[in-house]
Amino acid sequence: MTDALSTLPEPRHPDPADAPPLRWGVLGPGGIAADFTDALHRHTRQRVVAAGSRSAERAAAFASAHGVERSHGSYEALVSDPEVDVVYVATPHSEHLEHALLAIAAGKHVLVEKPMAVTASEARRIVAAAREAGVFAMEAMWTRYLPQTDIVRQLLEQGALGDVRVVTADFGGRVEYDPASRLWNPDLAGGALLDLGVYTVSWASFALGAPAGIIAAGTLAPTGVDDQVSLVLSSADGAQALLSTTLRATTPSLATISGSEGRVETDSPFWGPSGLRVFRADGTLAAEWRDPYGRPHRDGMAYEAAAVARYIAEGRTESPLHSLAEAVDTLATLDEARRQVGATRVE
Repeated sequence: MTDALSTLPEPRHPDPADAPPLRWGVLGPGGIAADFTDALHRHTRQRVVAAGSRSAERAAAFASAHGVERSHGSYEALVSDPEVDVVYVATPHSEHLEHALLAIAAGKHVLVEKPMAVTASEARRIVAAAREAGVFAMEAMWTRYLPQTDIVRQLLEQGALGDVRVVTADFGGRVEYDPASRLWNPDLAGGALLDLGVYTVSWASFALGAPAGIIAAGTLAPTGVDDQVSLVLSSADGAQALLSTTLRATTPSLATISGSEGRVETDSPFWGPSGLRVFRADGTLAAEWRDPYGRPHRDGMAYEAAAVARYIAEGRTESPLHSLAEAVDTLATLDEARRQVGATRVE
């Protein structure tokens, strides 16, 4: 087992530039859409060919700033564009259901920014619509497609960590309180869990699968959204995930998986390109890895876009690394955590 930990597997993801090119339409030209578009254009052969907004001026400004050929002054015009192969839904997650269904009804493949919807029931509606239409659909949990994540995935597949018992992850950022802003407004599905905590719950799902037990404790903002939450998720065999998220303080953004034969610890941030260290059961360092690929921060979104292009070319309708069912299960966990802390829910 020591040898398995001392020699880390190589990431199996090919260069994003090798993925077949697709023509993307961006629905919702905000900050994350800007980073996504720039990452695609820098690191892949994918091209964003159209941007759509309810404001024609905003769509045109985005297109001009990010080298996009066309802009549309409505979401309906964007999804109807015959030159668009796949739609990236980048609006606030309170709008994901409406906009994903709009793109699917137009026959477009969809990549929906995380979380896929506000609740598990909404996500199920997206999944059902995509399956009925026969189009590809995926939640944009880009962490799953990073090289470092594939190293951890292989360690888990090989059983190199032994019997996994404890998983940890945190993600918190200090956000100024503004009751009208997206993160604090219940009408916009605000709160720490849906915006930041989804990454930690997805990490636990990656390591342990859907939880058999959920315990959540937290605090609420004056608007009723959750502003800080800690969770204990338990698997059927008694393994546990210890997770935390907050809008009140910046936390390390680290994640670990500990088993009977060793543990893996990520660098910060665990959700973006970084690195990792692997330790033996006696606590000694076995190996470490630092991301060498020069796609830092949100440039790492190029990996998920390349994965989408490959999956569509292969005729798939969902990701083999992060299934639609898992995206729904993650939201079901968030639903229950929000219920337990008494957060305002958006149905």
